[in-house]
Amino acid sequence: MSQENPLLLCRELPLFNRIRPEHAKPAIDTILSSLEPALADLEATVAPTWDGCMLPMRDLFEPLDFAWGIISHLHSVMNTPAWREIHDELQPRIVELSLRASQSEPIYQALKTLRDSGVWASLSTTQQRIVESSLLEAELAGVGLPHAERKRFNALKQELAQITTNFSNNVLDATKAYALQLKTNDEIVGLPQSLLIAASEAAKRTGSTESTPTDGPWAITLEMPLFGPFMQYSQRRDHRETLYRAYISRASSGSTDNTPLIDRILSLRQEIAALLGYETYAEVSLSQKMADSVEEVDTMVERLRSVAFPVAKRELEELESFASNHGQNAPLMNWDTGYWSESMREARFGFTDEDLRPYFQFPRVLEGLFGLANRIFGITISAPDTPMPVWHEDVMTFVISDDSGAQIASFYLDPYSRPETKRGGAWLNPMRPRCRKSDGTTTLPAAYIVCNQTRPTREQPSLMTFSEVTTLFHEFGHALHHLLTTVDEPEAAGLHNVEWDAVELPSQFMENWCYHRPALLQMSRHIKTQQPLPDELYQKICDARTFRAASASVRQLLFAALDIELHHRYSPGSELTPQDIKQRIAAEFSPIPFLDSDRFLCGFTHIFAGGYAAGYYSYKWAEVLSADAFEAFIEAGVDDPEATATTGRRFRNTILALGGSQHPMDVFKAFRGRPPDPDALLRHDGLLNQTE
Repeated sequence: MSQENPLLLCRELPLFNRIRPEHAKPAIDTILSSLEPALADLEATVAPTWDGCMLPMRDLFEPLDFAWGIISHLHSVMNTPAWREIHDELQPRIVELSLRASQSEPIYQALKTLRDSGVWASLSTTQQRIVESSLLEAELAGVGLPHAERKRFNALKQELAQITTNFSNNVLDATKAYALQLKTNDEIVGLPQSLLIAASEAAKRTGSTESTPTDGPWAITLEMPLFGPFMQYSQRRDHRETLYRAYISRASSGSTDNTPLIDRILSLRQEIAALLGYETYAEVSLSQKMADSVEEVDTMVERLRSVAFPVAKRELEELESFASNHGQNAPLMNWDTGYWSESMREARFGFTDEDLRPYFQFPRVLEGLFGLANRIFGITISAPDTPMPVWHEDVMTFVISDDSGAQIASFYLDPYSRPETKRGGAWLNPMRPRCRKSDGTTTLPAAYIVCNQTRPTREQPSLMTFSEVTTLFHEFGHALHHLLTTVDEPEAAGLHNVEWDAVELPSQFMENWCYHRPALLQMSRHIKTQQPLPDELYQKICDARTFRAASASVRQLLFAALDIELHHRYSPGSELTPQDIKQRIAAEFSPIPFLDSDRFLCGFTHIFAGGYAAGYYSYKWAEVLSADAFEAFIEAGVDDPEATATTGRRFRNTILALGGSQHPMDVFKAFRGRPPDPDALLRHDGLLNQTE
């Protein structure tokens, strides 16, 4: 069977060219049929030692981790009806088995005995941290619950897994179901050529096969590469309003309505927290975070809000004045801020995102990114000698080598938007962790980098917005965190066992290099002239970096505060609804009121279908860490290649190499020599010294 089913070939890199939806169920059936009795055998013989407990568990679950990881990945990037159906069918069985293992009392007791025995001192610091984390995970999985409560707990977890998947599917379906159809030239006034090309391609996908960028018709969908630029450049205020209202009401009506799912998800999480002995789900979440308490999160959010909000209000007043002076007689509305912000930025700094796009050809950006990684971290990124099978023709594959030329990791890059089958946004998923085998060999880490940037055309490569460039750098930072680990225990290698609020440190750190002159010039070449980005334009990009930074900051802080509010102070089923809570929090954080019809929560996949429940604050928490980390390069001399390389190697050997083997505060101190400075982010955003 293993010779026929590629999901059962537990190899370093999957045979994506052979994997089909029909392989999924037979593979999972085969794996579970052997795993379940093997788990029972282990429970009968488990010994309170590392070799007698942790290693057998690792070996038991490796085939399932391999197969289900691939199925879950393809469900995200190739979301065809067949993949969705089989994923939804198999998911309850995976959740059930995961709970079964996490709730194993013999294994839990063996780990407790190991922790309390004389053998404990013989374990490495990494192994001790893994055992401690495993014990906490077991407790959060309900291992200590009485039979009746555990049965209820498991039912809640099963329902939660299904309902969050439904939430995500609804957002995907609602996003691809809508398109604003444009047919005449007066409907496209202000739109740049790059957007017209993308809108023409979207129109072809929605049935207008005769569409051309010049003559149309054009379709503007709710996917960000189309929605975002349209809101920035369209001079048709009526169309901006139509599209904005469609976006903020995604998945809030009809067959894709997520409204009832939101309260149910919150109710399920709250009941899970109560069964585990916690007051709220936020406390459950924070038990595995770097932040110690909700109060500590609230303090951080309020510190940043108190500085940013007054500045954000002044930024709105400036924008209202600018719009009024340039012809808008009506009050500034939510669908106007993107357009007038871009107009104001263009007037103030003399360039638009579209002026930059011709300079950022995707192949050149990628070459520049890899060159930067070589200079800072001493690694070489190249195409593999032997082709790595892929799931779509868009996908690119790479290997990473160290200074000696030895291969240390590999990764897949799926860069372009495919709204018909690919989840929106950008993300990094580990494919395999680094693992030192008992025979002395090492399994090298691998990862998936997924973006949704502008697609290439027949005439030209993907021309990236500057935002798409920073997104690529961001996800590449996540990849480096996973791929450059030196930890040999897979449970703590790379991203594994890293507290969620520290995970964004390397990703946000990498974004800083998009504003570093040598890095930016290396990856920029005008598609027609092949000239690098002019110095004048580079300086304008840097000057514009903190443009309306307070407005961007309070928006992220709003999401963080709303997330904590819903998971800590809100009572599901009360008179107030999550929508009411959102409107109240928005009034405290947003200078411009949210519309009463705003149903943003129905599309908030981060907290209702992703890993950020009671953890969205992690973005800002990690921004503090990343801003402070980059200041180490500034202090050493960011324009000094030797100093940068020295500091970069230290960053690699601590932040990137140590993974989840140590607490992130200890890892940060190992790099910086001290705890993080909370005001580093305010300095980074140019907000610290702004006064009334």
